[in-house]
Amino acid sequence: MTLPVTAETETMRLNMTEGVTEVSQRVFDLHMTILYICVVIGIVVFGVMFWSIIHHRKSKGSVAASFHESTKVEILWTIIPFVILIVMAVPATNTLLAMEDTSESDITIQVTGSQWKWHYSYFDEDVEFYSLLATTSAQIANERDKRENYLLEVDRPLVLPVGQKVRFLITSQDVIHSWWVPDFAVKKDANPGFINEAWTRIDKPGIYRGQCAELCGKDHGFMPIVVIAKPQAEYDQWLQTTKVAQQQAYEEEQRLLAMEMSLDELMELGEQVYNTRCAMCHQVNGKGLPGAFPALAGQGLSIDSAKKLEHISIVVHGRSGTAMQAFGPQLSLKQLAAVITYERNAWGNSTGETVQAAEVQAVLNGEEL
Repeated sequence: MTLPVTAETETMRLNMTEGVTEVSQRVFDLHMTILYICVVIGIVVFGVMFWSIIHHRKSKGSVAASFHESTKVEILWTIIPFVILIVMAVPATNTLLAMEDTSESDITIQVTGSQWKWHYSYFDEDVEFYSLLATTSAQIANERDKRENYLLEVDRPLVLPVGQKVRFLITSQDVIHSWWVPDFAVKKDANPGFINEAWTRIDKPGIYRGQCAELCGKDHGFMPIVVIAKPQAEYDQWLQTTKVAQQQAYEEEQRLLAMEMSLDELMELGEQVYNTRCAMCHQVNGKGLPGAFPALAGQGLSIDSAKKLEHISIVVHGRSGTAMQAFGPQLSLKQLAAVITYERNAWGNSTGETVQAAEVQAVLNGEEL
């Protein structure tokens, strides 16, 4: 697993990160306090042990004492560890309580994990998007040089304001994931059917990186997290820009319903979407992985209209009981039409048939074509 790093490249350290939040600093301080206590205990115990070995060695004529019980010793070695544990427990309990206190938050964001991406939804702001790995398949296959943040870069990062308390509601769409950003001291499991809570308040602007920390499938290592912390004014500007962009995208989709894209346009866009969203499971060549992900190549996907509707439905709604996700909420109508057209016309499936946005919309709405 690649270890997460901050935006400011640092020399690899053996110690844990201090982070950029009050809670992460408290966790670091607690870690150091416990470490120092353990170091002192180790020095005392091993010091007494080695002193006894050397001072009472046989060559000096020492004779082992013979005794059965010592009430004083037993009381002493019970009380001392108890006191040490209390000294450790008080700050640890305070830190844990602070980590779980999600009350009085300024912003609430739902974080949903799925194989292998994160979905972020800003409550009361009508803003949501998916965040996917931005590292290319060519880099993963060692066909191109790897960038500085290899496997720790995404197409759409989570953007948060500095100085605001952000509450996370964390869940999953399929298997167990874990949303982990070390700089925030936030690591919380995303369980399907359950919602876990976490929070953070970032002290300084920057780019902070993390990963899914749960073994969630064969591409577990391709599920990074990137958070950009902005000053409040810049965050407000980003939020407004994103709202406008998402509204424009919706209006563009509505215009597409009355249009027909050419096969060449659909194939070009479809290949891009397939390589970023589908190739991890079904492979770039469409041959899939036997026993895990079915092959798309040579499956006769465009023989008749019944199979065409079935194909659209599977991509849009997913397939229950399998790893096939519902891509209807994840992709635009244009992207859905393009990737389905590409799958129906690549790897020997070619018949020249297209799938248009209006057909995808009809399947989404449960209408008969």
